[in-house]
Amino acid sequence: MTAIAVQAQWLLTRRRRTRSFFEMFIRSLIILCVAIAIVLSSIAVCDGHWLFAKGKLFGLWHFCTVGNNSALKCATDLTLANIRGINVGMTFARSLVSFAVVVAIFGLELLMVSQVCEDVNSRKKWSMGSILVLLSFLLSFTGVLSFLFLLRDHITLTGFTLTYWCEFISAFLFFLNGISGLHLNNITFPWNRMRKN
Repeated sequence: MTAIAVQAQWLLTRRRRTRSFFEMFIRSLIILCVAIAIVLSSIAVCDGHWLFAKGKLFGLWHFCTVGNNSALKCATDLTLANIRGINVGMTFARSLVSFAVVVAIFGLELLMVSQVCEDVNSRKKWSMGSILVLLSFLLSFTGVLSFLFLLRDHITLTGFTLTYWCEFISAFLFFLNGISGLHLNNITFPWNRMRKN
């Protein structure tokens, strides 16, 4: 099928159906939630202090101890934590969560462009954006798991900091909105039927 035929078929389909308010609202909500997830993940990565245990603050970038006067003494040398493999492991974890933010930004851009510049490829852009958001979830979740595995002997439920929960919530939002975006695209635009025709 030529590009002209595909475009003509898309225009005919567009004439037959107009987007409902509910569909537009859901798409806008997905874009908003992805943007919020990016902000939360950016805060979590930039701060990086995720776990406080036994007077020690473990982070992606720093290791801190609490002094006698309750002042934090931080260092970028993570080997001071006396945990085997923490340098390599933490480099891997922070690389994953940092790259997750970058991928999510590209995904958000595709989602927004697909809605602003509606053309024959807008649905494909939405699908690609949703896939990138799902990829962000995989990267972010793997980074969080790596962090937990490294510090498994120091983990307590009350020891997780607010920035850790920001990263956890953002990973959940990436997953939820990536899946929702793909599902919404499938139920509102039957590509398979068009290809058969």
